[in-house]
Amino acid sequence: MDKRGETSPDAGGGQSSRQDISAFLTEARQTRPLAEAGRLVIALDATMSRQPTWDRACAIQGEMFTAAGAVGRLTMQLVYFRGFGECAASKWVADARSLAALMTRIDCRGGQTQIRKVLRHTIDETRRKKVQALVYIGDCVEESVDDLCARAGELGLLGVPAFIFQEGGDAHARVAFQEIARLTKGAWFQLSDASAGDLAELLKAAAVYAAGGRPELERLTKAGDRGATRLLAHLR
Repeated sequence: MDKRGETSPDAGGGQSSRQDISAFLTEARQTRPLAEAGRLVIALDATMSRQPTWDRACAIQGEMFTAAGAVGRLTMQLVYFRGFGECAASKWVADARSLAALMTRIDCRGGQTQIRKVLRHTIDETRRKKVQALVYIGDCVEESVDDLCARAGELGLLGVPAFIFQEGGDAHARVAFQEIARLTKGAWFQLSDASAGDLAELLKAAAVYAAGGRPELERLTKAGDRGATRLLAHLR
């Protein structure tokens, strides 16, 4: 008891109290602060060549948005191109459902690919505020591969990996996509009619990478996550 008849905080257990405080301070120093939300650009080719598979692609990409939305500390931006020079970007959002709703309102229109604009946009965005990764889904390349590689090199220097998902088997596109992935230290994946589940797993892994980086992928790999295991294998 102190002079006022009140119990002192250290009374009857001062040593234990000091030990608790010391342990708390030690734990606090070892605990990392909550990371700022990662940023993921998701880009889609919406030209007419994708029309035959667009409905299926929308369903798969919708699953991806749902999976990505389940990952904490992540904001996403949807970029798409189609028609005669049309290339648009959504605002940055954390709500995956709003991106999925936007995607369902996009229809395919004839036109050439505008991948260079996608890369340029991602470069500009990460110079304003760091973008952790770019996901691109498309089937062909109708631009100068050298020009695309120059932009991809810039993106790589900024530390933004491009995860490329190719529909179809166009050989020219495969070469270009693989070079973009290599120059950005990202990964290229070939999609098939049977790979809807694989795509959802890989896209979720890309979202995890954007939110938590390589450590989060390694954690999921140890837990047996197939998408994280495959993506991490490409990043080594």
